[in-house]
Amino acid sequence: MSAAAHLAALVAVPTISAAPDAAALAALHERIRDLYPLVRDRLEWETVGGGALLLTWRGGAAEPTVLMAHLDVVPVADQRWSADPFDGRIEGGAVVGRGALDDKGALVAILEAVESLLAEDAVPPGDVLLCFGHDEEVAGSGARTIAALLRERGVRPGLVVDEGGAVVTGVLPGVRGPLAVVGLAEKGVATVRLTARASGGHASVPPRRSAPGRLAAALLRLERHPQPARISPVIARMIRALGPRLHPAVRAVVTAPAVRPLLGPVLGRVGGTAGAMVRTTVAVTRVSAGTADNVLAAEADAVLNIRVAPGDRLPQVVERIRRTVNDPDVEVALVDGHEASPVSRADGPAWERMRAAIGASYPAALVVPYVMVQASDARWFAADCDAVYRFLPFAISAEQLAAIHGPDESLDVAALEAGVTFFRTLITTI
Repeated sequence: MSAAAHLAALVAVPTISAAPDAAALAALHERIRDLYPLVRDRLEWETVGGGALLLTWRGGAAEPTVLMAHLDVVPVADQRWSADPFDGRIEGGAVVGRGALDDKGALVAILEAVESLLAEDAVPPGDVLLCFGHDEEVAGSGARTIAALLRERGVRPGLVVDEGGAVVTGVLPGVRGPLAVVGLAEKGVATVRLTARASGGHASVPPRRSAPGRLAAALLRLERHPQPARISPVIARMIRALGPRLHPAVRAVVTAPAVRPLLGPVLGRVGGTAGAMVRTTVAVTRVSAGTADNVLAAEADAVLNIRVAPGDRLPQVVERIRRTVNDPDVEVALVDGHEASPVSRADGPAWERMRAAIGASYPAALVVPYVMVQASDARWFAADCDAVYRFLPFAISAEQLAAIHGPDESLDVAALEAGVTFFRTLITTI
């Protein structure tokens, strides 16, 4: 069977993390064993934390390499797919189905690389640890438990690779050619709850300021006054790396010392991914109030999803929210959260291994560091390794990027094969 057929077979197992199904997870484990017999027979297998997999391939004396992917996928409810999202089909030169890109594509690319190298009796320079979490999509504990277990064993990786950026074209205005976008860090994630309170009572006698009205005013102030935008050291590296692909006049402007302080606010106004990379973002995700049609709500609540940019600290972010709300009758409470990850190195042996592997699979791509605005399981390794990189070794179109977590998610067969080349090169390069 081909790599694409293997991916289709794994996509057909519906490991939906929002509705945990131990039988589906066990079936996926078994299918991996069936599809990759050398991985099954020659690697050390451990099931960790209720469903995560830790597979160890013993190698030489070099520092261990951790290759990550997650086994779970997001739900498909209320989405309009052109066919069954779990039928595991290959059409139009792509594998189509839930999880094809996020993240079973990476899972298969890693396993294909290891299986093929085992068939050649290759011995990696150092141990290779395959860490496959089972609950990443619900911010679960699978990968965190693996990281803690390895820490207890005294294992300190020299390189960690997980999902994140990809090979993209045309995503940045004025930048020509393909870019291999590698995450050096990822934002922190937090939940903040706003609670507005009022006296309540009968709806026939409404007050001048109701609890929902206070809450709405607070949310409007937050949208009108976002957190400050600035160019972090990672984004500064990204701009420098883009230099060869920028028009000379544009390059001269964006790299001028006098202009740099203005770039953050400018990108912040652009919005979208560019804006998210240069500031801590605050998104309203849930709003609730009231219990009956004719009763004034005594309380109104809103949930804010916060993505903490590197350089910001969560207590400062919450305090800025409190100052922006500026209403003593609206409580601002941090529910939970964690800080942004440490920033990994963009130099040294591990970074050069990444560059070599990208060059082998996508020779025309320019390697560019960036800040990942989503969260990944890689964050659990950031305290133990200064070379944690967030990168999917696949060429992805804008349409495919938009379909992640949406209908008709897909991964091109050619991109999957290039991903196998990436991991083969990464494993064998010192």
